[in-house]
Amino acid sequence: MKRFAFTMIELVFVIVVLGILAAIAIPRFSATRDDAQIAKGRSDISAIRAAIVSERQTRLLQGQTAYINHLDSLAGASADGNILFDNNGTVSNTLLQYGITAASTNGHWRKTAADTYQYRALGVDTQFTYTQATGRFDCVANAGNCNLLT
Repeated sequence: MKRFAFTMIELVFVIVVLGILAAIAIPRFSATRDDAQIAKGRSDISAIRAAIVSERQTRLLQGQTAYINHLDSLAGASADGNILFDNNGTVSNTLLQYGITAASTNGHWRKTAADTYQYRALGVDTQFTYTQATGRFDCVANAGNCNLLT
């Protein structure tokens, strides 16, 4: 008579192998998500800086030497769902074609005060400041994830 079932030893062996694979795979998925948050932050920072430079070039062609006043129309701190980096407080002056939606979770931006923003990655908030006099959008070196993001 033939038996069509697995033995207990075979089942235990399969469970042990699956456990070992899970122990290896789960930390790698976590690291991938962390890397994605940093990559998104770098991309956003590059886009914001490029938009500031582009706006500056447009102003120079028009005979204006000043950098833009602000990066968006919000006067103070943002709430989740607000749009950041969209304009200079005027509808006709677009900074990023599609602004960035504010949120307080990992991988998102929020505005904390006039010209002051935070990017949250890896559970840490990194503060960025826009300086109108120089047109710089920077964070403080060695603070938060500044070195990873810039």
